[in-house]
Amino acid sequence: MTTPVSPFSFVLETPAATPEEARRHFLAKLSVETDPADVQLDLERGKKGFVVVDVRAKEAYAERHVPGAFNLPARTISAETTAHLSKDDVIITYCWGPGCNGSTKAAARFAALGFRVKEMIGGIEYWVKEGHATEGTAPRGTPVYAKRGDT
Repeated sequence: MTTPVSPFSFVLETPAATPEEARRHFLAKLSVETDPADVQLDLERGKKGFVVVDVRAKEAYAERHVPGAFNLPARTISAETTAHLSKDDVIITYCWGPGCNGSTKAAARFAALGFRVKEMIGGIEYWVKEGHATEGTAPRGTPVYAKRGDT
């Protein structure tokens, strides 16, 4: 049986952006996002100019975090807790994964304090899924999951 052809399209209901509008949009998106593969490669290469910040709770950070990342829970970000950071560096925030907006909230807080910031999309979940090494007390292979109220 063939599916009837409909004149309506969910995909095309809203017209696509012009190529220039699309280019501007995607460049703007890339200016505030990065991903685990790019962060890992730059860390591996010893690149400078950015600092990785795990914005989850202290206990979650202790269990597993990106090597070299430091912990600053999202709700504790303030002028006082960030005074030791250089505004010359880009702050890379991450939390649990796509289902967690703690890194988004943290990025907004850092930006409000005058820092340039990017969010590492996918968080620690995708860092682990991509096979990158972690530091912490959790044995390798332990599932990554968020506990309620953990950012």
